[in-house]
Amino acid sequence: MVVLAILDQEGHFTAEEVYRRVRRQSEAVNIATVYRTLDLLCDLGILTAFQVTGEPLRYERADGPSHHHLICRQCGAMIDLPDQVLHPLQETLLDRYGFTAELRHVAIPGLCARCRNAQAQRGHD
Repeated sequence: MVVLAILDQEGHFTAEEVYRRVRRQSEAVNIATVYRTLDLLCDLGILTAFQVTGEPLRYERADGPSHHHLICRQCGAMIDLPDQVLHPLQETLLDRYGFTAELRHVAIPGLCARCRNAQAQRGHD
């Protein structure tokens, strides 16, 4: 039941979100079971996990294209960033510093367009 609830999730999700979903179907499931299942699915390569400082660990299915995340520090919006966007950075690090960057997952905090525009509007008032 826990595995099905996890694999049925779309986008990015936390263990707590999975737990609440499973608890609607059965009160016999505890949060430790959800965490163990998430860890197992990550170990098997079915899920990937990432964390932004101060936020809970988030998971997503690993069957999509490799990507990174832009995360709005104001509203929490997550924007998928295609892996190719960081290729020039990897090339620069290799050319200039002889460093091979392993960018399996990068989460870049900042402000999304909506929050940035809202902030600019408040500044003009």
